[in-house]
Amino acid sequence: MKNLRFLLSLTTQNNDYQMEQATSARAAAQDVGAELEIVYADGDTITQSTQILKAIQADPLLRPAAVVFEPVGGTALPQVARAAVAAGVGWGVLNSDPSYVGELRSSARSPIFSISSDHKEIGRIQGRQFAALLPRGGTVLYIQGPSDNSAAKDRTAGMQSTLPSNIQTVMLKGQWTEESAMRCVNSWLKLAATGKARIDLVAGQNDVMAIGARKVFSTITNLEERDRWVKIPYVGVDGLPKTGQTWVRDGSLAATIVVPANAGQAIRLLAEALQSGRTVTERTFTLPESMPAIEKLSAIRLAS
Repeated sequence: MKNLRFLLSLTTQNNDYQMEQATSARAAAQDVGAELEIVYADGDTITQSTQILKAIQADPLLRPAAVVFEPVGGTALPQVARAAVAAGVGWGVLNSDPSYVGELRSSARSPIFSISSDHKEIGRIQGRQFAALLPRGGTVLYIQGPSDNSAAKDRTAGMQSTLPSNIQTVMLKGQWTEESAMRCVNSWLKLAATGKARIDLVAGQNDVMAIGARKVFSTITNLEERDRWVKIPYVGVDGLPKTGQTWVRDGSLAATIVVPANAGQAIRLLAEALQSGRTVTERTFTLPESMPAIEKLSAIRLAS
C-alpha cells in the first residue's frame, strides 16, 4: 500500500490547545508512517471549507486519504463532508459531534467518525469548580468561546447544570484566543455598569482566555482595584503541560481542566482502519479531569 497522506485542519495558530493538537498529530503521523499536511483556518469557517475542498478536489494522486478537522463553526461543514465521502476521502471530526456523521457512514467507502472531548462534562466540572471556590456564592465573569461553536455551547450548558443557585454569571464572548479575551474584557470594563459589578471569580472556557482576562485586570491603574482583581481566582480549560498546568502551579490560575488532545488519536484510528479495513467507532469521547481535584480545590479555598 502506498504511503497514507492526511490533511489536518485546525481553527487557529493563536491557541495553545490547537498547537498541542498539531503536535499530537505530527507524532501520530510519524508513528504510522503517514504524510501529514496541517492548515489553519484563522478562525474563519469559509477559509476552513475552502482549504479542505481544495484538498478534496485535487488530482487523485495528490488527494489526501482522509481529512481530520476541528470545526471553526457549529455546522461542522456538512456539504464539505459530503464532498469528501463522494470522493472516497475519510473524514474525522474533532471536538464536535455533528448529526450528519451517522447519516453519511452508510454510504461512505472510507472511515467517517467523530472524536471529541466531552464538552458538557467539561462544563459540569467547571461549575463544580466555581462551587468549590465560591462556597458562599458570588458572581463569575465567564468568557465563552464563539457563539456558533458547539463546544462553547455545550461547555456553557454543562456549567449551568451544576452551577449553585447562589452563584451568578456575567457572560462575555471570546474567540478561543488570549487576544480576543483581552478585547472583550476591555470592552466590558468601559461600560458604565461594570463599575458597580463585583466579580468574585473569572473563568474562561479555555486557559488562554482566562490568562488574557487576568492580563487586562493586572494593568488597571487604580492600585486598590487592581489588587482586588489580581487576588480573585481565575480558572480555565485545556490544562496543557506547558501552559494551563504550569499556570496552576505558579498561581496564575486557581484551576484548570485537563483535556487530552485528540488529533493524534484520530490519525492513528484512520491509519489502522485504512490499512486493515476495520471499522472506526462512530463516536469516541475523551475524559476531562479537574486540576486540582475538586476535593483539593475546596480544601485549598477554605484554608486561604
